[in-house]
Amino acid sequence: MSFNEKILITEEISRQAAESLKKDFTVDVKKGLSGRDLVEEIKKYDALIVKNTTKVDAEVIKNAENLKVIAKAGAGIDNIDIKSASRKGIYVVNSVSSNLVSAAELAIALMMVCAKKINIACRAASVKKNIDRIKLKGIEIEGKILGIVGLGKTGYLVAKKAFAMGMEVYAFDPYVLDDKFWQLGIKRKDNLEDLFRISDFISIHLPKTKETAGLIDKKLFDCMKSESVIISLSKKGIIVDDDLYDAIKEKKIAAAAIDLSEADYLKDSKLSELEEVIITPHLSGSTLDAQEKAAFEISRQVQEILNGKIPGNAINLPLFNQEIIEQSYPFYELCNNLGSIFAQFFEGDLEAIEIIYNGKVAQLKTGFLTTVILSKILEIKTNERVNIANAHMICEEKKLKIKETKDTTTEDFINLIKVRGRVDDYSVTLSGTVTGMKNVPRFIAIDKFEIDMVPSKHMAFLRYKDIPGQIGRIGTAFGKLGVNIAAMHVGRKVVSGEALMGLNLDCEVTDEILAKFKHLSGFKDIRIINL
Repeated sequence: MSFNEKILITEEISRQAAESLKKDFTVDVKKGLSGRDLVEEIKKYDALIVKNTTKVDAEVIKNAENLKVIAKAGAGIDNIDIKSASRKGIYVVNSVSSNLVSAAELAIALMMVCAKKINIACRAASVKKNIDRIKLKGIEIEGKILGIVGLGKTGYLVAKKAFAMGMEVYAFDPYVLDDKFWQLGIKRKDNLEDLFRISDFISIHLPKTKETAGLIDKKLFDCMKSESVIISLSKKGIIVDDDLYDAIKEKKIAAAAIDLSEADYLKDSKLSELEEVIITPHLSGSTLDAQEKAAFEISRQVQEILNGKIPGNAINLPLFNQEIIEQSYPFYELCNNLGSIFAQFFEGDLEAIEIIYNGKVAQLKTGFLTTVILSKILEIKTNERVNIANAHMICEEKKLKIKETKDTTTEDFINLIKVRGRVDDYSVTLSGTVTGMKNVPRFIAIDKFEIDMVPSKHMAFLRYKDIPGQIGRIGTAFGKLGVNIAAMHVGRKVVSGEALMGLNLDCEVTDEILAKFKHLSGFKDIRIINL
């Protein structure tokens, strides 16, 4: 933790959350910055915390010389240029879980309002208008069927609350395993038509993607009961508005409630003409509790990233969740070391890299480990800031071919990871494993030489002719230069042939010391490696 790292907060967040960050970092709160002001200010900061108003566009990110993380105290990320941030190796995180309870409660509240026709009654009462009470005749919730579209975290909480009100719950989500449905007591429907046909209430909790855009349309509304209600906390465009308008206007369904983003809420919509439709301005996270949770969740994530931890739920690391990172963590240090040593060993520009996983490690989702290795190689081989957020983007730009090979069988080790790189006819292969309860990294081989070695901060590798007296000459030369050898490891194929020696050293070997070593010992083929 370091007070040297600076955090900029541009919008109102919980005072307690901001104070918690001030214990370890320098925190500046500057509200209402213009776009131009932010472009200038951002140069000084390591982290940026925003909400909905601050626009973090490509120009801001271009000028973010030290920025490591952009944190959104809320769920949506429309105000952040994710692609530009990823390319620059800046993590983007949000507080997606902070408003889960608030969102689920809003879905239930909207369901109740529609069921009891409270919105129509309030509208009439506000203008002191007499109304036919038959129009206010609602329905009970208990005993009714709720159909959930998208059984993610919010959908799951809605289901729990619906069970408490005596509802029967069905759901559609092709990405959720049967076991989860069974554990939750939710009945599965394998297609939307069947779900919409049997449900009295539909609650939609989907991300907006190419597959979900326009998904809820006339075909599904035609399946619904005439007294049914549809609730949506998802983004605009998943429901076809014109089809929903026609379905309510023609009495095919009874009512609808939609929670829109502030921007979409302010746009004209035919749906707002209908008294059976409730449109709210993104209330799903608008509670004091959700705002407090969002601020603390974001402050925790910012603190962890600035302290070197990999975020398990970053927006621009969609393939790497916390579970994958935790499963891969026993091999994380090894992969970091393999990437670093490989990059310092390999001469010239790379054309292709193959990463080979053998043994139990091959059973994991190894994409995270591959990215760790690549990011370390590129960090040394380029002048750019590289991490797991932008490693693959840089590989694509450099037309670097990446191949991942997995085989659960291995002869000598429970786990083995190899990194092989080539350009033209030149190649280098580095192999490693982990040992013991603490998963200590060990190098097993470099090219054709088997060499069992635990990495250290300072190392040296020498190739030489395996003849009597060579080891003594190496030790004597380093001794004269004041460089202590902590451990020595030798690999060779045949007696009196070529050998490779790996040395763990207690201090750094500078260019000046290296030149003197070559002169004293006569050994020229030496590579100094620093981790």
